[in-house]
Parts: sequence; structure tokens; C-alpha cells
Amino acid sequence: MKVIYHIDETEKWDLVLGNAMNMLNYGKENNTTFEIEIVANGIAVTGLFQHEAEEANLYSRMEELDAQKVTFAACNNALKKYTTPNTILCPFAAVVPAGVVELAQKQQEGYSYIKP
Repeated sequence: MKVIYHIDETEKWDLVLGNAMNMLNYGKENNTTFEIEIVANGIAVTGLFQHEAEEANLYSRMEELDAQKVTFAACNNALKKYTTPNTILCPFAAVVPAGVVELAQKQQEGYSYIKP
């Protein structure tokens, strides 16, 4: 099953990561494979800044999800708006041209859309 999570609020990172982990755990228990992508746009893209993820105690959970092949995508439009000269993106985060386009394309490819 292919699933795309959409996050555009920084306060929802804990919820999104928990949802993705719960889905993977369900998959392990029920012999179901999930292909998961988490797309961050708007202000939530700052959650993929390494220092922000570390300060919020989310980085290790993100790394764990990355190790389980969860894809993290950062909207380039949002990055242009929120990036500062010192910003370092998490190494596991991929940049997509536009978060909304990524969401639409993935849904067209059969991904289920979830927005916690």
C-alpha cells in the first residue's frame, strides 16, 4: 500500500511521525508492506531543518523512519521562504519542486492521502 502524509503545521510533526511508525508497526504485525512518503510544505518544512528536528527531539525518530525506507520530502517553494544562510536540511530529506504538485502526482500514482 502506498501512502502520502501531508504536513503543513510544525506542531503536527510528532503526530505525523507517530502515525507513520504505527503504520509500519501494523505492517510488520500483519505482513503488509507500506510505501510511505511524508511531504512538508509551508512552515512545517522547518521541521526538516536538522537543528529544528534535533531541538524538538524528532531527529532520531525521523532517522528511524528513514531506515525503514520512509521518504521525507521538503517543498522547495517553502524552503525558499523559510531557509536562512545557516539552515542545514536533514540529510535524509529530499527536495521536491512544489509540495502541492508532489501531493497531486503521488495521488495520481495511487498513493492514499493522509493529513493528520
